Amino acid sequence: MKRISDWFQGDWQPLPECHNGTGTLQNLAVFGPEDFDGPIRFLNSTILPPGTSIGEHRHGDDEELYIILEGQGTMTLDGVSRPVKKGSVLVNCPGGTHGLRNDSEKDLWVLVLEAAVGPK
Repeated sequence: MKRISDWFQGDWQPLPECHNGTGTLQNLAVFGPEDFDGPIRFLNSTILPPGTSIGEHRHGDDEELYIILEGQGTMTLDGVSRPVKKGSVLVNCPGGTHGLRNDSEKDLWVLVLEAAVGPK
């Protein structure tokens, strides 16, 4: 079980066409399910370069928390698009649809935490 992680020194990986999105993101799996005793499935740090996106998709038995650390873009939650920027925090509910697009000229950096609803 990992208790400390450092995303500046982490193993960033390319993530092409995430959920049928556009372009290649950079992703760091900060923590995985083996690092938690509770229902948290992962904590990822993801950078969306300009013009890239996480495609709209539906989740089942989980919730996701998106925290925008840097940049700006457009988040679509259940078919409604909203501008997001540094400091925005969004909850993707079980069964909901969501996607994120960087429609700016600078990187969009997001921290994503996913937790199971119900038993792990």
